[in-house]
Amino acid sequence: MTNHSEPAGLVGEARITLRTAGELAEALPYLLGFRPDDSIVLVALHKGRFGGRVRLGIPERTEDWQAVARQMAQCLIGECERRDGHPDSVVAFLCQDAPNPGPDAGRRIMQRLRPLAQLLRTECGGLDVPVTEALCLSEGRYWSYCCARAECCPVEGNVIATDGTSVMAATAAFAGIQVRGSLGRMKARLAVLETALVKDQTRALDAAAMDLVPRIFAGTPRKEVEAATLDLARLVMRRLADAPGAFDALAADLKDDELLAHDEAASLILGLQDRLTRDRAAEWMEGEEAAHALRLWRALARRCVGPYGEYAAAPLALVGWVAWSLGDTVEADQALEMALGADPRYTFARLLNEARADGLDPEPLRRSLRVRRTDQDPDSASDTPSGALEDDCASAAGVDGRPSAVAVPGGAADPGMSRATRGLEAALRRRGERRPGAGTRPARAGTRAPRRPTELRRPRRRRSRGDG
Repeated sequence: MTNHSEPAGLVGEARITLRTAGELAEALPYLLGFRPDDSIVLVALHKGRFGGRVRLGIPERTEDWQAVARQMAQCLIGECERRDGHPDSVVAFLCQDAPNPGPDAGRRIMQRLRPLAQLLRTECGGLDVPVTEALCLSEGRYWSYCCARAECCPVEGNVIATDGTSVMAATAAFAGIQVRGSLGRMKARLAVLETALVKDQTRALDAAAMDLVPRIFAGTPRKEVEAATLDLARLVMRRLADAPGAFDALAADLKDDELLAHDEAASLILGLQDRLTRDRAAEWMEGEEAAHALRLWRALARRCVGPYGEYAAAPLALVGWVAWSLGDTVEADQALEMALGADPRYTFARLLNEARADGLDPEPLRRSLRVRRTDQDPDSASDTPSGALEDDCASAAGVDGRPSAVAVPGGAADPGMSRATRGLEAALRRRGERRPGAGTRPARAGTRAPRRPTELRRPRRRRSRGDG
């Protein structure tokens, strides 16, 4: 579930008042930064201003609607209470297009989702927050579940303004707000390929795994594998940087796929299963270097085909981190959601996702990565990354390091907790200690793993001045 607690809407001095259901329907893509499809969206209101919001895909099974409605209501209202106080009301959106468009398809979707809208109203009301408006958006039209007046809410629905000439569109343009395409199109950029390339890529992944695993078991130092992975990644990034630009995102992705050989993709995917190698790759997070790295991580996520689906958690988490570092929270949230879908236990993605939902600033982690990169030769790799990030993280979290994972065919390596992820966990823990009323209620599911009991922790080795 995508959970945003920062205020949504227009930025700077630009303000606009939304008075009708039609204006709310038109405003939704501007609030989210993309056009949601097949989604439940809840937006909180505080004294007439937009607050936190949560989004989740509409479950196919109607039996799941009750639990989803309860979870979303509790998540949104709980986060709002922690940050901005008890919300005054909630606006609910149900967005879904018909698989077979027709003249009456939108209205049938609206009718089918009516029980879900009622469940959302009931669950929010049970937490003393009324749903002042519940809208269904389908096939370019909207219907209100809260209004039965035919003069304003006809049976056939109302058309959603999309011509870009409304006050909402003009104000958003003035404020510099850009709306992406649909959520499905954004997912397609990161989704596993379903083309003729799948068989060849699967064979390449099998070959890379059969080459790497015996070398690891034979005693090959992990730093050699890390160096080879990072050198190859730099080579591919330079190749992508030298390629001519494409006219749209789909064409750009197709071009990147053509420039990435199957064996190269396989070696990089396997290499990034090592947590310390992934942390070194996370240092490519700023400027033009970050833009090229982002293209590479997207392409690698698309190549995690067949039985290697769980391996996508690593490149998807890197997409999420780099996008967040560049200020693109929309792609960051989508990538982290997909990373957790690939492997719900992937600690790095889980902590990044919580940091985003918690409103943390990525700059402290960027600053620590800069220090670590400065302290190391960028063309070499070490067994243990050094620098302020690692020292501060181990000290703050109170958790000792764990050995790196080895990728094996047929299942992703144990993602464990590298020192970089411990840094995120430490930041989240410190943030929790500063929250008003922290510890007075159970933590939300999926926040972070509990700290190991004191008696089970390994004693931290005192670092000498010469330690790396």
